[in-house]
Amino acid sequence: MSYQVLARQWRPRTFHELVGQEHVSRALVNALDQGRLHHAYLFTGTRGVGKTTLARILARCLNCESGVTSRPCGVCETCRAIDEGRFVDLIEVDAASRTKVEDTRELLDNVQYAPTQGRYKVYLIDEVHMLSTHSFNALLKTLEEPPPHVRFLLATTDPQKLPATVLSRCLQFALKRMTPERIVGHLRHILGHERTPFDEAALWLLGRAADGSMRDGLSLTDQAIAFGHGEVREADVIAMLGTLDQRRILGLAEALARGDAAAVLAEVATLAEQGPDFAGVLDALAGVFHRLAVAQMVPDALDNGEGDREALLELAGRFSAEDVQLYYQIAIAGRGDMDSAPEARTALEMTLLRMLAFRPQGAPAPAPAELPIRASAPPAASSEEASATGGGTGDSAAVSSPDATADGSPAAAPSSQSVAPARFEEPMEAPVEESSAVPPDAQQAPSPAPPWDDDSDASSLPASEESAALAEALVNEGAEPPVADTTEPGLVPEPPADEDTAEAFGMPEPPQADEGMDEKAADSAFEAYFSHAPAAAVDTAALSESPPAGPPPLGSESPPEVAPADAEAEPDDRGPLDNTRWLRLFPRLALSGMTANLVANCVVDSDDGRALTLRLDPSQSAMNADVHRERLAAALEGAGESRRVMIEVNEIDPQLETPARHRERLEQQRRQRAVEALEHDPHIQSLQQTFGARLLERTVTSFEQDSGTDRG
Repeated sequence: MSYQVLARQWRPRTFHELVGQEHVSRALVNALDQGRLHHAYLFTGTRGVGKTTLARILARCLNCESGVTSRPCGVCETCRAIDEGRFVDLIEVDAASRTKVEDTRELLDNVQYAPTQGRYKVYLIDEVHMLSTHSFNALLKTLEEPPPHVRFLLATTDPQKLPATVLSRCLQFALKRMTPERIVGHLRHILGHERTPFDEAALWLLGRAADGSMRDGLSLTDQAIAFGHGEVREADVIAMLGTLDQRRILGLAEALARGDAAAVLAEVATLAEQGPDFAGVLDALAGVFHRLAVAQMVPDALDNGEGDREALLELAGRFSAEDVQLYYQIAIAGRGDMDSAPEARTALEMTLLRMLAFRPQGAPAPAPAELPIRASAPPAASSEEASATGGGTGDSAAVSSPDATADGSPAAAPSSQSVAPARFEEPMEAPVEESSAVPPDAQQAPSPAPPWDDDSDASSLPASEESAALAEALVNEGAEPPVADTTEPGLVPEPPADEDTAEAFGMPEPPQADEGMDEKAADSAFEAYFSHAPAAAVDTAALSESPPAGPPPLGSESPPEVAPADAEAEPDDRGPLDNTRWLRLFPRLALSGMTANLVANCVVDSDDGRALTLRLDPSQSAMNADVHRERLAAALEGAGESRRVMIEVNEIDPQLETPARHRERLEQQRRQRAVEALEHDPHIQSLQQTFGARLLERTVTSFEQDSGTDRG
């Protein structure tokens, strides 16, 4: 016996065997059971979704020897004749090959005659949109008022081409495209009955390649069985289809989440071995970011069309919402650059590296362990420079090597397990720690800058506790440098006025503004003056021994700890949560992504030790979802505050601070301190006196370092 392909062998023979078109089968079953039959039906939809199958099932229901029923017997002579395509009263017409009006007239000449064998004469016209205008006009009268024994069943993939006069005479049913889940489920059922071994991942590849057509899915499965010697395996299907492995695309997304450029390039190299369409890789990656955005905003709406829903839900928590939007935009823009790039692989790699190079404004940068910066230490200072700054050889080495600690031992590298903090995480009186990361400014400056003009992290200053404390106090509080005796070596001299300024600070003499000097010449003199300004060393021990009159010494071994304006005395972190404890607890939860955004806009409504109720501002209600509440409950349990979490959307008392408002207020305070520090900076005051410079307060920014210090 000859082999029959799966698409024909498993063609549904009743409405109850039909897959994926329940809305159509339900209407037809009810019409058959109630005897409310129309004389003309129009089935529309893409290829392979069941248009012809539905028409044949309806013809079988109308002519079954057991009577008009929604469940034909399938064993009578009429049912078997329709299944085998030899029923004389089922006239199937291919409108694509019979488009002329003469063909339509010949067809309609036999309409008036009674059926030969069955109860109804059924005309099945496939691809009816291919008929000519004259053919449609010839068909209209008969289609509107056919004889009682005639039923018209029309099928088309393009209903827009049908005249409105034809559409108004038919009951129209639009058949849906098959989802990958539906196709995979049906293939799993068929292969189980056929006793054919298969891989689940291979079925998902076939389901996506079918592109909404069940017939295409079955045809590809037939091909995969032949290709795999009677089995359906993932590797065979990938080789047969030449498609991308979705796991590689997810691997690219995971490498981007880690900020690991080396892993990103390694994934591209692995993909290149398969000879893929690199534009298709970028399209697939953009699709992943689209689904990640859906997973973050509305997790329940995320489909499983790729068979990776759980993996995407887990991956969504590792991206911030801003990063997902930016990466999607970069992928779309990079897709347009493919045509002008020298190589498609080059364009793909540059697009991926661009995702790592740029970040949304205000979003936290990856931790140093996640995005390592390869930088060489600045050259060691010469003996003349060391003597000029008042430091010995050991001090010079300490300044020029940011990777060394105060005692000369190498600084500990940051832990590889460190994760970038949540978007709204803020320090709560965190102690100052030495940072081993090389600040970006330290990579560019050829020599260390004075402490009051430092634009780098505190770790790039001389590696001693005294100098670090001095730098912190100068930057955070904006206090004036102490007035000291300039005859003792190593002290910070107070900048004299006017002509003595350059000599006292070891700088070249500042240019004098002549009446004949134009603005361009003055700017050039200004740049030349500061490009050669050397650093000045600070002897903090001498400051602590003989404190000058006026402000307290900033370089003492135990600098006074300056508490922020909202600091509280010895808070009690036990018992039920109130909003004050909530503000202190939020940074320890280490939330990220949309969950951090949601929780940062909540205040505590009530807490009995077992159930925590939070109040969410109505403007942020779109982010409220069960997955965020589950993540918050898990984070609370990890912080030793195990509770059941409920979030209510309601107006928040303006007197209460959410973590987001709290952070914003602290940022404003830090910015104000930075402005005050710049205003009291002697170097800037010298610029104002010499060149008439102005401080633009709107350009002053402040931000947090890992050590918890602020700088402006």
